[in-house]
Amino acid sequence: MLDQTRTPVFTAIKQYIEEGVLPFHVPGHKQGRALAEFKEYVGERVLAMDLTCVPGLDNICNPRDVIREAEALVADAYGADYAFFLVNGTTSGIQAMIMAVCQPGDKIIIPRNAHRSALGGLILSGAHPVYIEPEINEDFGISMGVTPEKVERALKEHPDAKAVFVISPNYYGTVPPLKEIVEVAHKYDVPVLVDEAHGAHLPFHPDLPLSAMAAGADLAAASAHKLAGSMTQSSFLLLQGERLDPKHVKAVLNLSQTTSPSYILLASLDVARKQMVLKGRELLERTLEISRWIRSRLSRIEGLNIMGEEAATLPGCVAIDPTKITVNVQGLGLSGYEMEAILRREYKIQVELSDLYNVLLLVSIGDDWETAGRLVAAFEDVARRHSLKNVVKFCPPLPAIPRMAVLPRAAFYSQTRSVELEYAEGEISAEAITAYPPGIPLVCPGEVITREIIDYVNLLKKEHADLQGPEDPELRFIRILKDTVSLIEHEKVSRAGLA
Repeated sequence: MLDQTRTPVFTAIKQYIEEGVLPFHVPGHKQGRALAEFKEYVGERVLAMDLTCVPGLDNICNPRDVIREAEALVADAYGADYAFFLVNGTTSGIQAMIMAVCQPGDKIIIPRNAHRSALGGLILSGAHPVYIEPEINEDFGISMGVTPEKVERALKEHPDAKAVFVISPNYYGTVPPLKEIVEVAHKYDVPVLVDEAHGAHLPFHPDLPLSAMAAGADLAAASAHKLAGSMTQSSFLLLQGERLDPKHVKAVLNLSQTTSPSYILLASLDVARKQMVLKGRELLERTLEISRWIRSRLSRIEGLNIMGEEAATLPGCVAIDPTKITVNVQGLGLSGYEMEAILRREYKIQVELSDLYNVLLLVSIGDDWETAGRLVAAFEDVARRHSLKNVVKFCPPLPAIPRMAVLPRAAFYSQTRSVELEYAEGEISAEAITAYPPGIPLVCPGEVITREIIDYVNLLKKEHADLQGPEDPELRFIRILKDTVSLIEHEKVSRAGLA
């Protein structure tokens, strides 16, 4: 049994500072002496902790000392066989997961609503995505998870797939039937990679949904900074089982992660892990109490609709993370964007995100009853000032997933030109267009733009929905591939060679 009271990295940093070492090494600000204005604001101690890989502090690329010990403690805490610190965020972990299992041309089964970092992983690896549609919650206009049935169908149709990629939980806290998906994938001896960016807190309280490692996943990237208390940009990559080689995973990770890690971030991961293991249940118990109270109070406000446990009865969802509170504000005659702006401008409250229908509230171990009370009071005040309305805003059925003409990697490295979206039918897109709601790409790089997609974009623009991805924020223009004929022929030859 490992000693979870230890903080190897944090302790080594404190020891280095206490020794009074004179630094003739990077960083060049030399403990803040060359950054006086910044040091005055953040404090001398923070800049003294901004260290580099020197004796006693280990090396993240080939950890043998305190980082290795700290990573072993994380693996033990999360029920994994191996853990790797990430200081480039979960983005680097997701990209490393894909690159670790896919060579150019290899297929990976992946939800259509995967985070854009997954698209980066597809481009970097040259993988061939086999997209599966997530389920949609019509009441809230948001995407949920994928079902085991869709995963199995994809595996039957693509028996050469190298991995299954799953999001659990998603941004709104909905959890797919992950254990069943893992069982299906492992039946075909295919590893499961989990984007667990929003689930780093799950193993530490029995009332929270099942974590990726507990569900039997092979690899998971977890954002400790989101809900487990560490600093922004710090995460974990977790591995278990024998389907993947930890040495290969580490070698790939070293390609996508800095060789100059922030020791402040590393120390925050070290301390956050210790805190969650020793006090996590107690801290999360209070968090859940606060979250339940907020849900109860907001559900009494006319014009608001709170996503609750009923969502867990829908396809693609078996549980809801109660620390995520999705509030539909349509009944107040407001869009989610408008509610976000009101809360920030008039009440100095910032929500996690907003979309056409909803605002998302994130309750964490850093909240208390005072912050909860301010939040509820703000919603009550906004509701008093807005008469109830029957607002007809809708999320029409999504267009069919368009045909993939070339792989995302080929599209990314191709020459492109910009055309008006209205005249782009039949062209190959060089960009992704993602609609919020429901947070699913309408087209991805390498796919053919259809008239159905163009009409859908125009409809959402009239509804003032959030459309992300293209260079042109107004989405009047879209980048397409230039020489599509020769590119498609080259792609056919490449795929034939890989086969």
